[in-house]
Amino acid sequence: MLSSFRVLDLTDENGFLCGKMLADMGADAIKVERPGGDPSRRLGPFYHDTPHPEKSLFWFAFNANKRGITLDIETRDGQALFKKLAVAADFVVESFPPGYMDDLGLGYAALSAINRRIILTSISHFGASGPYRYYNGSDLVDVALGGLMYVCGDADRAPLRIAFPQAALHGSAEAAVGTLVAHYHRETTGQGQHVDVSIHESQVTTGLDLQLHWSLNRRIVRRAGPFRHRPDTSTVTRYSWPCKDGYVTWALYGGAGASLVKKLMDWVESEGMSDDFLKAQKWAALDMSKYTQEMLDRVAQPMTRFFMSHTKAELMAQAIKRGVPVYPVFTAKDILQDRQLATRDFWIEVEHPELGDTITYPGSFVKASQTPCSVRRRAPLIGEHNLEVYEGDLGLSRQELVILKQAGVV
Repeated sequence: MLSSFRVLDLTDENGFLCGKMLADMGADAIKVERPGGDPSRRLGPFYHDTPHPEKSLFWFAFNANKRGITLDIETRDGQALFKKLAVAADFVVESFPPGYMDDLGLGYAALSAINRRIILTSISHFGASGPYRYYNGSDLVDVALGGLMYVCGDADRAPLRIAFPQAALHGSAEAAVGTLVAHYHRETTGQGQHVDVSIHESQVTTGLDLQLHWSLNRRIVRRAGPFRHRPDTSTVTRYSWPCKDGYVTWALYGGAGASLVKKLMDWVESEGMSDDFLKAQKWAALDMSKYTQEMLDRVAQPMTRFFMSHTKAELMAQAIKRGVPVYPVFTAKDILQDRQLATRDFWIEVEHPELGDTITYPGSFVKASQTPCSVRRRAPLIGEHNLEVYEGDLGLSRQELVILKQAGVV
Protein backbone atom coordinates (compact mmCIF):
# COMPACT_ATOMS: atom_id res chain seq x y z
CA MET A 1 0.00 0.00 0.00
CA LEU A 2 2.80 2.42 0.87
CA SER A 3 5.73 0.82 -0.95
CA SER A 4 6.68 4.03 -2.77
CA PHE A 5 6.85 6.12 0.42
CA ARG A 6 9.52 6.65 3.07
CA VAL A 7 9.17 7.13 6.82
CA LEU A 8 11.80 8.63 9.12
CA ASP A 9 11.03 7.16 12.54
CA LEU A 10 12.41 9.19 15.47
CA THR A 11 10.14 7.65 18.09
CA ASP A 12 10.89 5.90 21.35
CA GLU A 13 8.66 3.22 22.86
CA ASN A 14 5.79 5.75 22.94
CA GLY A 15 5.61 5.75 19.15
CA PHE A 16 7.28 2.60 17.79
CA LEU A 17 4.01 1.02 16.71
CA CYS A 18 3.06 3.93 14.44
CA GLY A 19 6.18 3.51 12.32
CA LYS A 20 5.77 -0.25 12.31
CA MET A 21 2.17 -0.06 11.07
CA LEU A 22 3.29 2.15 8.18
CA ALA A 23 6.19 -0.23 7.52
CA ASP A 24 3.83 -3.23 7.59
CA MET A 25 1.88 -1.50 4.82
CA GLY A 26 5.03 -1.43 2.72
CA ALA A 27 6.64 1.92 3.54
CA ASP A 28 10.43 2.14 3.70
CA ALA A 29 10.68 3.00 7.39
CA ILE A 30 14.09 4.11 8.62
CA LYS A 31 14.48 3.95 12.40
CA VAL A 32 16.75 6.78 13.50
CA GLU A 33 18.59 6.01 16.75
CA ARG A 34 21.14 7.95 18.71
CA PRO A 35 24.74 6.69 18.27
CA GLY A 36 25.21 3.64 20.47
CA GLY A 37 21.58 2.61 20.15
CA ASP A 38 18.14 3.55 21.40
CA PRO A 39 17.63 3.25 25.20
CA SER A 40 14.56 1.07 24.57
CA ARG A 41 16.89 -1.69 23.45
CA ARG A 42 17.45 -2.26 27.15
CA LEU A 43 13.77 -3.08 27.70
CA GLY A 44 13.04 -6.77 28.27
CA PRO A 45 12.15 -9.49 27.91
CA PHE A 46 15.29 -10.64 26.10
CA TYR A 47 16.11 -13.48 23.76
CA HIS A 48 17.00 -16.48 25.96
CA ASP A 49 16.74 -14.12 28.96
CA THR A 50 20.14 -12.61 28.13
CA PRO A 51 20.06 -8.81 28.60
CA HIS A 52 21.72 -7.26 25.57
CA PRO A 53 20.86 -4.27 23.34
CA GLU A 54 20.69 -6.56 20.30
CA LYS A 55 18.49 -9.17 22.00
CA SER A 56 15.50 -7.18 23.25
CA LEU A 57 12.27 -8.92 22.24
CA PHE A 58 10.50 -5.61 22.87
CA TRP A 59 12.74 -3.99 20.26
CA PHE A 60 12.26 -6.91 17.89
CA ALA A 61 8.46 -6.76 18.13
CA PHE A 62 7.93 -3.06 17.51
CA ASN A 63 10.73 -2.35 15.03
CA ALA A 64 10.46 -5.25 12.62
CA ASN A 65 10.19 -4.16 8.97
CA LYS A 66 12.35 -1.08 9.61
CA ARG A 67 15.85 -0.27 8.44
CA GLY A 68 18.08 1.37 11.03
CA ILE A 69 20.60 4.20 11.14
CA THR A 70 22.31 6.11 13.94
CA LEU A 71 22.23 9.91 14.06
CA ASP A 72 22.57 12.54 16.78
CA ILE A 73 20.05 15.17 15.77
CA GLU A 74 21.14 17.42 18.65
CA THR A 75 24.36 18.22 16.77
CA ARG A 76 24.56 20.75 13.94
CA ASP A 77 25.90 18.15 11.50
CA GLY A 78 23.21 15.71 12.61
CA GLN A 79 20.48 18.27 11.95
CA ALA A 80 21.90 18.98 8.51
CA LEU A 81 21.94 15.28 7.67
CA PHE A 82 18.41 14.81 8.92
CA LYS A 83 17.20 17.67 6.71
CA LYS A 84 18.83 16.00 3.72
CA LEU A 85 16.97 12.80 4.56
CA ALA A 86 13.73 14.76 5.01
CA VAL A 87 13.94 16.18 1.49
CA ALA A 88 13.26 12.72 0.09
CA ALA A 89 10.99 11.54 2.91
CA ASP A 90 7.20 11.42 2.95
CA PHE A 91 6.58 10.97 6.68
CA VAL A 92 8.44 11.87 9.86
CA VAL A 93 7.19 10.29 13.09
CA GLU A 94 8.47 11.51 16.47
CA SER A 95 7.57 11.14 20.14
CA PHE A 96 9.66 13.84 21.81
CA PRO A 97 8.16 16.30 24.32
CA PRO A 98 6.25 19.15 22.62
CA GLY A 99 8.60 21.86 21.34
CA TYR A 100 11.70 19.64 21.19
CA MET A 101 11.75 19.37 17.38
CA ASP A 102 11.13 23.09 16.99
CA ASP A 103 14.04 23.86 19.33
CA LEU A 104 16.32 21.80 17.07
CA GLY A 105 15.10 23.58 13.96
CA LEU A 106 13.40 20.36 12.82
CA GLY A 107 9.75 21.21 13.56
CA TYR A 108 6.99 21.17 10.98
CA ALA A 109 7.64 24.73 9.79
CA ALA A 110 11.30 23.96 9.08
CA LEU A 111 10.65 20.59 7.46
CA SER A 112 7.76 21.78 5.29
CA ALA A 113 9.95 24.64 4.07
CA ILE A 114 12.29 22.11 2.45
CA ASN A 115 9.59 19.56 1.56
CA ARG A 116 6.02 20.89 1.31
CA ARG A 117 4.64 17.36 0.99
CA ILE A 118 6.11 16.09 4.23
CA ILE A 119 3.81 14.87 7.01
CA LEU A 120 5.15 15.25 10.56
CA THR A 121 3.36 13.09 13.12
CA SER A 122 4.05 14.02 16.74
CA ILE A 123 3.08 11.65 19.56
CA SER A 124 3.21 12.88 23.15
CA HIS A 125 1.46 12.15 26.42
CA PHE A 126 -0.82 15.21 26.34
CA GLY A 127 -0.45 16.64 22.85
CA ALA A 128 1.18 19.86 21.67
CA SER A 129 -1.50 22.22 23.03
CA GLY A 130 -3.55 22.59 26.18
CA PRO A 131 -2.67 23.12 29.85
CA TYR A 132 -1.02 19.67 30.28
CA ARG A 133 1.24 19.79 27.22
CA TYR A 134 4.46 20.18 29.21
CA TYR A 135 3.56 17.68 31.93
CA ASN A 136 5.48 14.44 32.18
CA GLY A 137 3.50 11.31 31.50
CA SER A 138 3.77 7.53 31.65
CA ASP A 139 1.63 4.51 30.89
CA LEU A 140 0.26 4.62 34.44
CA VAL A 141 -0.57 8.32 34.19
CA ASP A 142 -2.13 8.05 30.72
CA VAL A 143 -4.31 5.07 31.63
CA ALA A 144 -5.36 6.56 34.97
CA LEU A 145 -6.26 9.99 33.59
CA GLY A 146 -7.93 8.31 30.61
CA GLY A 147 -10.42 6.71 33.01
CA LEU A 148 -9.88 3.01 32.34
CA MET A 149 -8.14 2.31 35.65
CA TYR A 150 -11.14 3.67 37.52
CA VAL A 151 -13.19 0.62 36.52
CA CYS A 152 -10.42 -2.01 36.68
CA GLY A 153 -10.02 -4.02 39.88
CA ASP A 154 -12.09 -4.88 42.92
CA ALA A 155 -14.34 -2.25 44.48
CA ASP A 156 -12.62 -2.43 47.88
CA ARG A 157 -9.08 -2.13 46.53
CA ALA A 158 -6.98 0.32 44.53
CA PRO A 159 -7.59 0.63 40.77
CA LEU A 160 -5.48 -1.46 38.39
CA ARG A 161 -3.89 -1.01 35.00
CA ILE A 162 -3.22 -3.71 32.40
CA ALA A 163 0.14 -5.30 33.25
CA PHE A 164 1.86 -4.72 29.89
CA PRO A 165 1.96 -1.01 28.94
CA GLN A 166 -0.94 -0.33 26.57
CA ALA A 167 -1.50 3.43 26.42
CA ALA A 168 1.26 4.21 23.92
CA LEU A 169 0.10 1.37 21.68
CA HIS A 170 -3.33 3.01 21.42
CA GLY A 171 -1.71 6.41 20.85
CA SER A 172 0.62 4.98 18.19
CA ALA A 173 -2.21 3.23 16.36
CA GLU A 174 -4.28 6.41 16.33
CA ALA A 175 -1.19 8.26 15.11
CA ALA A 176 -0.91 5.83 12.20
CA VAL A 177 -4.56 6.46 11.31
CA GLY A 178 -4.07 10.23 11.56
CA THR A 179 -0.97 9.95 9.38
CA LEU A 180 -2.94 8.09 6.71
CA VAL A 181 -5.72 10.70 6.80
CA ALA A 182 -3.07 13.39 6.24
CA HIS A 183 -1.58 11.23 3.48
CA TYR A 184 -4.95 11.01 1.72
CA HIS A 185 -5.23 14.80 1.92
CA ARG A 186 -1.71 15.19 0.54
CA GLU A 187 -2.43 12.90 -2.40
CA THR A 188 -5.37 15.18 -3.20
CA THR A 189 -3.78 18.59 -2.59
CA GLY A 190 -0.01 18.04 -2.65
CA GLN A 191 0.32 19.61 0.81
CA GLY A 192 1.62 17.89 3.92
CA GLN A 193 0.36 18.43 7.48
CA HIS A 194 1.37 18.25 11.10
CA VAL A 195 -0.49 15.43 12.91
CA ASP A 196 -0.63 15.99 16.69
CA VAL A 197 -1.54 12.95 18.82
CA SER A 198 -2.19 12.81 22.57
CA ILE A 199 -1.65 9.35 24.12
CA HIS A 200 -3.85 10.40 27.03
CA GLU A 201 -6.66 11.39 24.68
CA SER A 202 -6.40 8.04 22.90
CA GLN A 203 -7.36 6.36 26.18
CA VAL A 204 -10.84 7.87 26.19
CA THR A 205 -12.19 5.25 23.78
CA THR A 206 -10.57 2.27 25.54
CA GLY A 207 -13.38 2.24 28.10
CA LEU A 208 -15.81 1.07 25.39
CA ASP A 209 -19.29 1.93 26.72
CA LEU A 210 -18.17 3.80 29.84
CA GLN A 211 -18.56 7.19 28.17
CA LEU A 212 -21.99 6.26 26.82
CA HIS A 213 -23.30 5.52 30.31
CA TRP A 214 -22.41 9.08 31.29
CA SER A 215 -23.50 10.73 28.05
CA LEU A 216 -26.87 8.99 27.91
CA ASN A 217 -27.69 8.31 31.57
CA ARG A 218 -25.39 10.64 33.55
CA ARG A 219 -24.21 7.50 35.29
CA ILE A 220 -20.61 6.80 36.33
CA VAL A 221 -19.67 3.12 36.00
CA ARG A 222 -17.67 2.06 39.05
CA ARG A 223 -15.08 -0.59 39.76
CA ALA A 224 -16.65 -3.97 40.60
CA GLY A 225 -14.07 -6.69 39.88
CA PRO A 226 -15.64 -9.53 37.87
CA PHE A 227 -19.06 -7.89 38.20
CA ARG A 228 -20.76 -4.93 36.57
CA HIS A 229 -23.19 -2.52 38.20
CA ARG A 230 -26.44 -2.55 36.32
CA PRO A 231 -27.83 0.80 35.08
CA ASP A 232 -30.32 2.56 37.36
CA THR A 233 -30.28 -0.26 39.94
CA SER A 234 -28.27 -1.26 42.96
CA THR A 235 -27.66 -4.74 41.56
CA VAL A 236 -24.48 -6.24 40.08
CA THR A 237 -24.23 -9.03 37.54
CA ARG A 238 -21.22 -11.21 36.90
CA TYR A 239 -19.22 -10.85 33.67
CA SER A 240 -16.10 -12.96 34.35
CA TRP A 241 -16.55 -16.60 35.37
CA PRO A 242 -13.95 -19.18 36.42
CA CYS A 243 -13.88 -22.41 34.44
CA LYS A 244 -11.74 -25.56 34.60
CA ASP A 245 -8.59 -23.98 33.18
CA GLY A 246 -9.09 -20.23 33.40
CA TYR A 247 -11.92 -17.80 32.78
CA VAL A 248 -14.72 -17.08 30.35
CA THR A 249 -16.95 -14.04 30.00
CA TRP A 250 -20.73 -14.11 29.86
CA ALA A 251 -23.42 -11.73 31.07
CA LEU A 252 -27.13 -12.08 31.71
CA TYR A 253 -29.00 -9.89 29.22
CA GLY A 254 -32.65 -9.09 28.67
CA GLY A 255 -34.36 -7.46 25.72
CA ALA A 256 -32.85 -8.35 22.37
CA GLY A 257 -30.26 -10.55 24.05
CA ALA A 258 -32.83 -12.71 25.84
CA SER A 259 -33.04 -15.29 23.04
CA LEU A 260 -29.31 -15.93 23.39
CA VAL A 261 -29.69 -16.39 27.13
CA LYS A 262 -32.36 -19.03 26.45
CA LYS A 263 -29.95 -20.92 24.16
CA LEU A 264 -27.37 -21.03 26.95
CA MET A 265 -29.93 -22.12 29.54
CA ASP A 266 -31.11 -24.90 27.21
CA TRP A 267 -27.47 -26.03 26.99
CA VAL A 268 -27.13 -25.95 30.79
CA GLU A 269 -30.32 -27.98 31.19
CA SER A 270 -29.25 -30.51 28.56
CA GLU A 271 -26.26 -31.35 30.77
CA GLY A 272 -28.44 -31.79 33.83
CA MET A 273 -26.96 -28.75 35.59
CA SER A 274 -30.06 -26.56 35.74
CA ASP A 275 -32.13 -26.18 38.92
CA ASP A 276 -35.76 -25.43 39.66
CA PHE A 277 -35.16 -21.66 39.69
CA LEU A 278 -33.54 -21.65 36.24
CA LYS A 279 -36.19 -23.96 34.80
CA ALA A 280 -38.97 -21.68 36.05
CA GLN A 281 -37.66 -18.57 34.25
CA LYS A 282 -39.13 -17.34 30.96
CA TRP A 283 -35.73 -16.61 29.39
CA ALA A 284 -37.06 -15.58 25.97
CA ALA A 285 -38.92 -12.67 27.60
CA LEU A 286 -36.31 -11.82 30.23
CA ASP A 287 -36.82 -8.38 31.82
CA MET A 288 -33.67 -7.49 33.74
CA SER A 289 -35.29 -4.47 35.38
CA LYS A 290 -37.34 -6.86 37.50
CA TYR A 291 -34.37 -8.94 38.64
CA THR A 292 -33.33 -8.39 42.24
CA GLN A 293 -29.85 -9.12 43.55
CA GLU A 294 -31.19 -12.27 45.19
CA MET A 295 -32.47 -13.51 41.82
CA LEU A 296 -29.15 -12.72 40.13
CA ASP A 297 -27.30 -14.63 42.84
CA ARG A 298 -29.59 -17.62 42.34
CA VAL A 299 -28.75 -17.61 38.64
CA ALA A 300 -25.05 -17.40 39.45
CA GLN A 301 -24.94 -20.54 41.61
CA PRO A 302 -25.75 -23.15 38.93
CA MET A 303 -23.94 -21.12 36.25
CA THR A 304 -20.76 -21.20 38.32
CA ARG A 305 -21.01 -25.01 38.58
CA PHE A 306 -21.70 -25.25 34.84
CA PHE A 307 -18.69 -23.18 33.77
CA MET A 308 -16.41 -24.95 36.26
CA SER A 309 -17.29 -28.29 34.68
CA HIS A 310 -15.77 -27.31 31.32
CA THR A 311 -12.49 -26.05 29.87
CA LYS A 312 -12.23 -22.86 27.85
CA ALA A 313 -11.86 -24.86 24.64
CA GLU A 314 -14.96 -26.94 25.37
CA LEU A 315 -17.02 -23.86 26.16
CA MET A 316 -15.80 -22.03 23.07
CA ALA A 317 -16.50 -24.96 20.74
CA GLN A 318 -20.06 -25.36 22.02
CA ALA A 319 -20.65 -21.61 22.12
CA ILE A 320 -19.81 -21.39 18.41
CA LYS A 321 -21.95 -24.43 17.60
CA ARG A 322 -24.95 -23.19 19.59
CA GLY A 323 -24.63 -19.47 18.83
CA VAL A 324 -24.14 -18.53 22.46
CA PRO A 325 -22.13 -15.42 23.55
CA VAL A 326 -19.67 -17.17 25.88
CA TYR A 327 -16.08 -16.04 25.29
CA PRO A 328 -12.83 -17.54 26.60
CA VAL A 329 -10.35 -15.21 28.30
CA PHE A 330 -7.17 -16.05 26.41
CA THR A 331 -3.68 -16.14 27.85
CA ALA A 332 -0.70 -15.38 25.60
CA LYS A 333 -0.25 -19.14 25.13
CA ASP A 334 -3.90 -19.52 24.11
CA ILE A 335 -3.48 -16.80 21.48
CA LEU A 336 -0.42 -18.53 20.05
CA GLN A 337 -2.36 -21.81 19.76
CA ASP A 338 -5.63 -20.30 18.50
CA ARG A 339 -7.05 -22.17 15.48
CA GLN A 340 -8.56 -19.03 13.96
CA LEU A 341 -5.22 -17.19 13.87
CA ALA A 342 -3.40 -20.30 12.63
CA THR A 343 -5.93 -20.76 9.80
CA ARG A 344 -5.40 -17.16 8.73
CA ASP A 345 -1.60 -17.63 8.75
CA PHE A 346 -1.28 -14.87 11.32
CA TRP A 347 1.96 -16.18 12.80
CA ILE A 348 5.11 -15.67 10.73
CA GLU A 349 8.59 -17.14 11.11
CA VAL A 350 11.25 -14.42 10.87
CA GLU A 351 14.91 -15.27 10.44
CA HIS A 352 17.49 -13.75 12.78
CA PRO A 353 20.85 -14.62 11.18
CA GLU A 354 22.73 -12.75 13.91
CA LEU A 355 21.23 -15.18 16.43
CA GLY A 356 21.33 -18.24 14.20
CA ASP A 357 17.65 -18.70 14.91
CA THR A 358 14.13 -18.16 13.62
CA ILE A 359 11.53 -16.44 15.82
CA THR A 360 7.73 -16.55 15.59
CA TYR A 361 6.18 -13.10 15.11
CA PRO A 362 2.62 -11.82 14.89
CA GLY A 363 1.82 -11.11 11.28
CA SER A 364 0.30 -7.98 9.81
CA PHE A 365 -2.70 -6.24 11.36
CA VAL A 366 -4.63 -6.30 8.08
CA LYS A 367 -5.04 -8.61 5.07
CA ALA A 368 -5.33 -7.07 1.61
CA SER A 369 -5.72 -9.01 -1.62
CA GLN A 370 -3.88 -6.67 -4.01
CA THR A 371 -1.41 -5.05 -1.63
CA PRO A 372 -0.55 -7.74 0.94
CA CYS A 373 1.15 -6.72 4.15
CA SER A 374 3.84 -8.84 5.73
CA VAL A 375 6.85 -8.90 8.03
CA ARG A 376 9.67 -8.54 5.51
CA ARG A 377 12.66 -8.09 7.80
CA ARG A 378 13.68 -8.37 11.43
CA ALA A 379 14.33 -5.24 13.49
CA PRO A 380 17.62 -3.51 12.64
CA LEU A 381 20.88 -3.89 14.52
CA ILE A 382 22.49 -0.68 15.79
CA GLY A 383 23.52 1.38 12.75
CA GLU A 384 22.97 -1.63 10.46
CA HIS A 385 21.99 0.47 7.44
CA ASN A 386 24.28 3.47 7.90
CA LEU A 387 26.30 2.72 4.77
CA GLU A 388 23.19 1.91 2.77
CA VAL A 389 21.49 5.21 3.66
CA TYR A 390 24.35 7.68 4.06
CA GLU A 391 26.47 6.47 1.13
CA GLY A 392 23.77 5.03 -1.09
CA ASP A 393 21.02 7.61 -0.57
CA LEU A 394 22.85 10.79 0.45
CA GLY A 395 26.04 10.16 -1.52
CA LEU A 396 28.45 10.64 1.38
CA SER A 397 31.92 9.22 0.91
CA ARG A 398 33.32 6.54 3.20
CA GLN A 399 35.82 9.07 4.54
CA GLU A 400 33.06 11.58 5.36
CA LEU A 401 31.17 8.87 7.19
CA VAL A 402 34.26 7.91 9.20
CA ILE A 403 34.73 11.54 10.25
CA LEU A 404 31.08 11.83 11.29
CA LYS A 405 31.36 8.61 13.27
CA GLN A 406 34.48 9.82 15.05
CA ALA A 407 32.67 13.04 15.93
CA GLY A 408 29.77 11.07 17.43
CA VAL A 409 27.26 12.30 14.85
CA VAL A 410 26.43 8.84 13.46
